[in-house]
Amino acid sequence: MKTEAVIFSGVALFFGGVTVPYAVYSADPAGTAALVIACLMALLIAFFLAVQYLRGGRRPEDRRSGEISERGGPLDFFPPGSPWPPVTALGVTLAAAGVVLGLWLFLIGLGLTAGGVGGFAFQYARMDD
Repeated sequence: MKTEAVIFSGVALFFGGVTVPYAVYSADPAGTAALVIACLMALLIAFFLAVQYLRGGRRPEDRRSGEISERGGPLDFFPPGSPWPPVTALGVTLAAAGVVLGLWLFLIGLGLTAGGVGGFAFQYARMDD
């Protein structure tokens, strides 16, 4: 992640360097604000990647001798088909249509969406007695 941190530091440096002349020579406060925010977001990502590199060191994909099995996780859980994606999709569709057609349809869609998201969240929850 060291390489990625250096790349995003360069992106932040670019946005920071462009921001100063843009702010001086333009009368556009919105563009200046957008450049400052872009610089800050790139700095945030660079900081995150640098901290992750310091915590974990080099990843297997960063080494020439890295093996695929070093990065692979466990492959032991394959969920079956779930009824909750169509319920959630229908709820979001009805809620979006309810914004146009009326509050009653929006509330039905909101209820279906909440039920679908709850079904997703608790689909594999077990009640152990």
